[in-house]
Amino acid sequence: MMYSYMTLPDDTGIAHSEMKPDGSVKVYLEKPVEGGFHSATCYLPTYRWENISGFSEDEIRKFDKILHDNAHLILEFSQEGGFENASGY
Repeated sequence: MMYSYMTLPDDTGIAHSEMKPDGSVKVYLEKPVEGGFHSATCYLPTYRWENISGFSEDEIRKFDKILHDNAHLILEFSQEGGFENASGY
């Protein structure tokens, strides 16, 4: 299952999985563009990127910084059923 984490001002959505038994969390980024989507996957806590489609290297660097700044929250929420479950909203 994927849990919504945030939507950036450029409409890029960030979602994450539950924490896997090995401690990893899949983070998926998707941005709507004319004719489809740009997308990428990053695995925490290793910050391993794969399946990058449509995003520039500069965009991936920006997203990597965002994930580094938010990893502690994403990792916590991945164990609690996402932000809504963790926050009680």
